Amino acid sequence: MLTIDFRYLPLKAGDHVLDLGCGEGRHAINIYLQDAVTVLAIDLSHKDISVAREKFLPFENKDDLQRQLFFQVANGTQLPFADNTFDSIVCSEVLEHVENYLAILQEIRRILKPGGQLSVSVPRQWPEKMCWWLSDAYHQVEGGHIRIFNAKKLRQQVEDCGFLFSNQHWAHALHTPYWWLRCLFWKNQDNNRLIKIWHRLLVWDLMEKPWLTRWLERGLNPVLGKSVVMYFRADAKGVNS
Repeated sequence: MLTIDFRYLPLKAGDHVLDLGCGEGRHAINIYLQDAVTVLAIDLSHKDISVAREKFLPFENKDDLQRQLFFQVANGTQLPFADNTFDSIVCSEVLEHVENYLAILQEIRRILKPGGQLSVSVPRQWPEKMCWWLSDAYHQVEGGHIRIFNAKKLRQQVEDCGFLFSNQHWAHALHTPYWWLRCLFWKNQDNNRLIKIWHRLLVWDLMEKPWLTRWLERGLNPVLGKSVVMYFRADAKGVNS
């Protein structure tokens, strides 16, 4: 399930791309498959990096040396990369988990080349507020969400770090009711019939991509999309120029 739309984050052969907070590798693997690029996927979780490596194995082409994907455990607030290293950076569904997210944005700006591309996604404000209202456990679980973002404020904070805004959209409208149901029936969600049915729908949609659910989600995303996705370019003139 991809959150980033690569029509708004075009890649080209030879690019160096960072997936910051890669989780189990969904975006990193997709980037690897798109073009002859070098991808570095990092996460703070050793477990997630291990899972991501396992998921990547069926897709790895060791004969194609122009297309590479590396995994590494790293802290987003202290990235172990030189200035101006990457052509593009993806930071999807990460900042809501991090205490000092502004430090991550500043590190991204440091390691992104002037004119380089950045895509950031976070949970959308009003669907996320509903989740918090329905269940305290949803946002109190270890490693869970510690804040609710206002998209306009976050956009301004990213721009203040030296970025130029280029585009925005919403994603995963069909996932919003699913998470509301999970929050509503949090204590018994594993045995809830309605949640199981909705989960099967989401898996079917992911695997088959039927026109009906694709059309439905596109129509609902502006209203019900669970994530807000924003795209930027690093200002070649520098921060606050």
